[in-house]
Amino acid sequence: MLRFFDEIKDELDTVERELHKAVKTPDPLMTESSTHLLKAGGKRLRPALSLLGGKCDPHFELEKVLPLAVALEMIHMATLVHDDVVDASLTRRGKPTVKARWGNRLSTHLGDYLFARALILVSTCGQPLVPRVLADTSVKMCEGEIEQISTCFDTGQTVKDYFYRINRKTALLIAASCQLGAAACGAPAKVHQALRRFGHYIGMAFQITDDVLDLVADQQQLGKPVGSDLRQGIITLPVIYALENSPRQDCLRQLVFAPVKDEDLVYRTIGLIGECGGIAYSVRIAQQYIHKAKRELQFLPDRPARKTLSLIADFVSRRNF
Repeated sequence: MLRFFDEIKDELDTVERELHKAVKTPDPLMTESSTHLLKAGGKRLRPALSLLGGKCDPHFELEKVLPLAVALEMIHMATLVHDDVVDASLTRRGKPTVKARWGNRLSTHLGDYLFARALILVSTCGQPLVPRVLADTSVKMCEGEIEQISTCFDTGQTVKDYFYRINRKTALLIAASCQLGAAACGAPAKVHQALRRFGHYIGMAFQITDDVLDLVADQQQLGKPVGSDLRQGIITLPVIYALENSPRQDCLRQLVFAPVKDEDLVYRTIGLIGECGGIAYSVRIAQQYIHKAKRELQFLPDRPARKTLSLIADFVSRRNF
């Protein structure tokens, strides 16, 4: 568990227990594969953000936020299972994916099952804003993923295209996590709206950092092969910057566009992206989003959760896994 989650350690332990209960089914295979996914780990960032959002309100009660926190992680898990099918990923966080162990058919149905279970949990939340926001978020997340698939190997993408995509793919669920924890506890609109903006900004920084790590992280620490996005033709911010600013644009465009990339080609491409400043530029943009996120914290009550949210913002841009 990340050290700055100490404030909510007991609540996160409860979320973890409820997650294991939620994935148990009469079908042993479904239970085994779901449990395998849970045991693969993860930061539990989305449930943690919902709990901390709730703790920004003096009327925080775990019972009000618990179904939401569990549902958020299940929605996230569902997207991971589907992503691994689409990306043909055999490892995640250094462990075999559900796809690797049980194949595409079970993985697809497991993702659907987790999402459906999350819907049931969300329906028990007393605050009508919760299902409304999560329904809208889920639709837009799908739009982001479809946009990513449809633009693979498209070297004409702009920074605006990229921001549109990662907002839907990643930032919206993180923004909803921050907002809805507070809303579930009855926080006023000015508080849960500030939390939503905070979540949007750290969600954008999170995905940009993820895309940088795909190029520069230690493979063992990352838990998947370096350059996975390049191999799949996913055009990320460092690549977009490099395609616009590299003195070797034509060569870089050919490398990025290559449908099959061996190890040598991947590292040549990463080298060109780094040489022209694509990685440094992306890190700066992530830091700008973190700065914007921290500015939103001034609109929150002076409670311990506010300091923890600030520490999370710092972690998002500095993480190496």
